[in-house]
Formats: sequence, C-alpha cells, structure tokens
Amino acid sequence: MSYEAGNYDVIVIGAGHAGCEAGLAAARVGAKTLMLTINLDMVAFMPCNPSVGGPAKGIVVREIDALGGEMGRNIDKTHIQMRMLNTGKGPAVRALRAQADKFLYQQEMKHTIEQEENLSLVQGMVEKLIVEDGVCKGVITQTGAKYFAKTVVITTGTFLRGEIIIGELKYSSGPNNQQPSVKLSEHLEELGLDLVRFKTGTPPRVNGDTIDYSQTEIQPGDDVPRAFSFETTKFITDQLPCWLTYTSLETHQIIDDNLHRSPMYSGMIKGTGPRYCPSIEDKVVRFNDKPRHQIFLEPEGRHTQEVYVQGLSTSLPEDVQKRMLASIPGLEKAQLMRAGYAIEYDAIVPTQLWPTLETKKIKNLYTAGQINGTSGYEEAAGQGLMAGMNAGLKSIGKEEVILGRADAYIGVLIDDLVTKGTNEPYRLLTSRAEYRLLLRHDNADLRLTEIGAKVGLIKESRYERFLEKKALIAEEKERLESVGIKPTHEVQSIIAEAGGSELKDGIKAADLLKRPEMTYAHIEQITPSEKTLTDDIKEQVEIQIKYEGYIQKSLQQVERLKKMEDKKIPENIDYDAINSLASEARQKLKLVRPLTVAQASRISGVNPADISILLVYLEQGKIARISN
Repeated sequence: MSYEAGNYDVIVIGAGHAGCEAGLAAARVGAKTLMLTINLDMVAFMPCNPSVGGPAKGIVVREIDALGGEMGRNIDKTHIQMRMLNTGKGPAVRALRAQADKFLYQQEMKHTIEQEENLSLVQGMVEKLIVEDGVCKGVITQTGAKYFAKTVVITTGTFLRGEIIIGELKYSSGPNNQQPSVKLSEHLEELGLDLVRFKTGTPPRVNGDTIDYSQTEIQPGDDVPRAFSFETTKFITDQLPCWLTYTSLETHQIIDDNLHRSPMYSGMIKGTGPRYCPSIEDKVVRFNDKPRHQIFLEPEGRHTQEVYVQGLSTSLPEDVQKRMLASIPGLEKAQLMRAGYAIEYDAIVPTQLWPTLETKKIKNLYTAGQINGTSGYEEAAGQGLMAGMNAGLKSIGKEEVILGRADAYIGVLIDDLVTKGTNEPYRLLTSRAEYRLLLRHDNADLRLTEIGAKVGLIKESRYERFLEKKALIAEEKERLESVGIKPTHEVQSIIAEAGGSELKDGIKAADLLKRPEMTYAHIEQITPSEKTLTDDIKEQVEIQIKYEGYIQKSLQQVERLKKMEDKKIPENIDYDAINSLASEARQKLKLVRPLTVAQASRISGVNPADISILLVYLEQGKIARISN
C-alpha cells in the first residue's frame, strides 16, 4: 500500500561520499532536498581505506572545498594524520593525504547534514523511480512511501545487487554486511539503462595490540600543520603514526598454493576489478618477480584497536588470510578482527550521461559516484557535488555547471566517464590530465571559487577573503616584476648561500626568483613586502613566477581547446545525415552524443578526418535533427 510522503525540489538516493556532497550541494544552492539512505548509521561510511586524498585524489578534495563542498572541511576536523606527498617533486603532482578517524568522520558529516537548512535526512530503501513520459518525478520506497521531486540523484555506491565473496562463500550484501539494494537495480534495467558488473575488494583488519611494531617502519604525519580546506584555521597536531612492513616469500608461497581457492581465479567472481588497486593475489601473480610488496598498517581511529592492512586486499578464504598475516613481519601474532572480502555490484555505463551527470534516457535523473563506474571516495564526492549542484540548479530554474578538462580534475573525471566510458572501476591519476600544471593542489581556489560563489555554494564572507587573497597575489607579483635588485655584498651572500652564481648586473626580483635555487624566502630577505602576506600567498607568487613559461604554454593549449569547446553540437543532431562519416565514428557519436566538437574529438574511434567532416557540416548550417 503506497502513500504520498512529501514533495521536494531534489531527492538524493544514498548517503555515502557522493550522496553527502550531492545532498548538501543541492540544499546550499537553494533547493528543498531530501536524502534517503538504507541505514542512517552508515552516513559517510568508509567501507575501505580510512583515508582521504593522495595523488590526484587530494587535489579533487581541494577542488570540492573550493567549490563549497564538505569533504575537505570534514577530514580537517576528524583526521588522525596528515601528510603532503611528492614534496620533492614539482607543484603539479603534490597532494595531501590524511588518515581519517573513520567513526568520527561519519559522526561529523551526519551532524553537518542534520544541521543544514533545506535538507532532510530520512532512512528508507528506494525500490522504484516514478517515471512518466521519460521524465523522473520521484521515488517509491520499500515501505510504499512516494516522494515527489523535480530532480532525482542516484548515489548508491556498491549497494546495487551487491554480493560479498570470501573464498567459497558468496552472499547478497552491501559493504560491511549492510542490506543490498536489489529491486532498484532491476528497475533501472527495466527503464532501459545499461548496467555492468564491477568488483572491488578490502583487506583484513587486525587488532593493533597484537602487532609487533618493532619489526615495522614508522610513518609519522607532517610536523607542519596541513589542511584540505581553504577555510580551516584550527589544526590537529596530536597525530597517530602509520607503519610500513612487507609481504615475504612465504606470503607469496601461501597465495600460490591457494590460488585454486581464490574466487578471482576459480571463476566465482564475474565482475571487473580495479586495475590500479589490485588484490594481493593479483599482485603476486602479475609481478611474480618481486620478492615483496609494501603493506601499510593504518589505525582506523583514536578509540578503536582495529588496524587496516593496506596493500593486502583479498577475497581468499579466512583460514588462508590468517596464514598470510602470520607470514608478514610484525603480524606473526596479529589477531584477525575482520576478514578481507570482495564485493560485486552493478554500475551504469557512464556514456549514458550528459556532462551534467543527468541521464540521457530519463530527464531529471542524475547519477554520481561508484554507480557511474568509479572507485574511491574522492571521485565519488566530486561527482556527487556536481550532480547535486546541477540537480538543485535545474530544479529552481537556474543554469547548470559543466567543468572543463582545463578547469579541474573533477572536469577530467566526468569528461572521461561520459565521453570514453570505462571497462573497469575508474581511478583518477595525474597522468589523465593534459593540463596538470594548471590543476594544482595550491591553486584550486583560484580556479573554482568564482564558480562556487556564483551558484551560491560559497558564502559572501569567504568570497570576500578570496578576492582579497587574489588581489594580494597580483600586487606582489607586480611588485617583484618592477623592483630592481643590485649586486650588493648582502645580495651576493644570499645567492651564494642558496647555491647560485653571483650577479654580474642588476636584475628584476621576479627574474631572480625564476632561478631554480632561489625561493620566495630568499627574495623576501632581499626585498620584503610592506604588506603582511600569508604562506599560501607567498607560495602562489613563487609558483606563478617560477613556472610562468610552462603555465603560459599550457594556457595557450587551453585557448586552442576552448575554440573547439565553443563549437557546440545540437543534442538531437542526426549523424546518419552526415554522409562522409566513417561508420565507426557515426556509431560512437550516436552513442555518446557529444555537446561540443572538442568532446567529439576525445571519443575513441572518432579520428581527425571525422572531426573535419563534422566541422564542415556544422558550418554549412543545414543541420538535420532526430525527433525525440
């Protein structure tokens, strides 16, 4: 027996990392929003690694914060360790990574959601969508509650027809033995959406009191206070260390001897797993010449003894997992608290989405997170923010937002998904971004805060601080480009101390800073600013001046790209009417239905000759269209 339970602008299905960002973003742009989740105790749950950030992913978290999202603020309040990675490399690959107190992370995010104006959080399992004439108008829960909305966002993670696998054991379940969502998955297929089967895995958890840390290497957090959010002013200094150990030849022998019991190799697992986060079985088989693999021991929180055995993801039987653990230095007597497992789940083919993350087949229906074929909390949160923002904006009659590949890693992620699709759980890597020198950790606010402010996700007080920072950077750059430095004894001493060659003549401060050995701190000794500049402003000035040539080259490439991005393609163009197109190109263009010529050029199977033909056809102006 169904009943009408309420009307909203936006409904978000799921409250994982994508769902949390989607619900908050929709509410913050001004839409009356409902979040429905199977279990209120699982809001923002971390079923896998208790961490946030890392290469590329850490930059995504900064971008989420720059746009007005929550993940960065939340991890800043709840981490147990923070480290900047790749500090010895250039600024394009530097990224923060934090270990979370996974329980406190959940509690804090749930509290934030509960306090958010315009946002209601309700426990309920959605089994069907209300779809009329190809338009999504609401949802129906297991209890028969019918909620109506102008837009709906699905963020179901790995819950769709989820199955957990440990050795020969296989049973229907979401992550961490939660109830799976079966009927919604079946309903999406009934609506004509194409689904694929993916797999991910987790490692065992052990009791920290039973680890012999004397056989491991300590991995402390940074001494320098760090934060993901541009708003954070209070820093956690009481950090917990992680520990490093390695598998042994005995570990590898145990795995080899039991491969016939591995669901990965017995055929029990049908779904495709993530290439860049393989199971230990995969690592031992694929890299059989390596005598050992890194294992990180990561505490799951301040008030639990559970330790996450990072690097030992497995679906081998529990008895084999115990023997594997006992063969690793420091874990000989470790008590297994939770066995590792694999989970198979349904995901939708992401080429069925527009760049706004709205589905092409069903209007006003958006999807975000692992349902779109990605892996990782950060990728999920970035999509959730964009889907929630766009669903919210559309519901109140405002223009949606699409981030380009030169704007953000989030833009690269979404463009890759909707243009190229993915045949395995997608993970962001710095190598996926053509303009990674522009998409840095340090400048996420300069790239994206304007957008966040325009749509209402950034508060006015924060925006004013941002504008002040931007002005101070510009002023200091201008000062250094105009002030001259003479080769005095004091100046020559500072340069010599930095390891540089002495000046022959006078030089502009900016040109001196461009020398590899010179830093802003050296320039500050020679010609200090009259204004008080924060460390992030000094860092920004140094990077922008030092890498000016490379940045300008990237910007010129972006300008060329923008000319193609400006060439729009009608949504309902009839590709069958373009006679000269190669048959593969026609097929791919009809599948993806790109919105710009630039997007069309990135589709696998569409070559430059096809793009030339398409350009000529568009310029003629007599465009044939298909009827909806």
